Amino acid sequence: MLEQFNTLLTDIFGPFGPLLLVGILGLFMILLTVPSLMNKKPDPLDKIKQNATGITTGPKDREKLRNGGNDKLAKYSEFLEPQDEEEFSAVRLKLMQAGYRTKNAVRTYYFAQFALGLGLLALGVIYAFISSATGEPTTQSLILATLLPACAGYMLPKYWVQRRLQTRQEEIINGFPDSLDMMLVCVEAGQSLDQSIVRVASEIRAGYPALADEFDIVAQEMKAGKDKNSVLEDMSERAGVQDVTSFVTVLKQSNAFGTSIAEALRVYAGEMRDKRVMRAEEKANTLPTKMTLATMMLTVPPLLIILIGPSVYGIYEMMSNANF
Repeated sequence: MLEQFNTLLTDIFGPFGPLLLVGILGLFMILLTVPSLMNKKPDPLDKIKQNATGITTGPKDREKLRNGGNDKLAKYSEFLEPQDEEEFSAVRLKLMQAGYRTKNAVRTYYFAQFALGLGLLALGVIYAFISSATGEPTTQSLILATLLPACAGYMLPKYWVQRRLQTRQEEIINGFPDSLDMMLVCVEAGQSLDQSIVRVASEIRAGYPALADEFDIVAQEMKAGKDKNSVLEDMSERAGVQDVTSFVTVLKQSNAFGTSIAEALRVYAGEMRDKRVMRAEEKANTLPTKMTLATMMLTVPPLLIILIGPSVYGIYEMMSNANF
């Protein structure tokens, strides 16, 4: 019986038909067992304490309160979040620099990787079955058709976050000199640093929303009474840009030594303007090198066709007439 079934699978799906069937069965078993493993039963002691005091003290309830009661992935946090504190902090910092600041950002990020990986893996397996049933694909093509979509789905959230991080950092770098000039004007007009940050955040939001969000967070934290140096350090860590880090260092030194903030802003704003001009000149200097290859590919072949094409055609006609 088993030999007949094995022969049938081999005839339909090729030599790796039994292996594909085992892989699909294993995938479906994993999909069926993972929810049951993740769904832990509540601790009876927590139930007794809750009934006795009327206060919600269970771990799921505490997690629900911390996340506002709207996070459906909270009960899977042990499986969707790194248990290593350093790894968790590194991923959370990267997501914050990309603009994702919610408490469940890390959990959502790993869930996206898990869901896209399994979803595209299932699509790859279905495609492998269809191609095996309709034709005779090679083993290598079946493996690639199954694994490549899964790898692409797993890497897609990481690529998306990296692109968002780069775009956001470029926006902060481009808008930072203008924000410093505006902050200098506000400080010299008699406003405090806190008021100037609020004004700058409202004025630059149309052009640089990412930088405006950072200044808004700084203003709100200062209003809440947080230490100014800690607020500025958090801003530099969230931005992940060297210009912002240098700006925070300048403000901290100015505050520590009692020097004028306006003078420090004037000097640093001038340096940022010069740095922006240098970046523009650097891009302009690299432009001819980048255009060389495109110019050769787009101009030399048409030129050769125009110059040599008639001669080649004439030689071909002469050879054709000579043969006759």
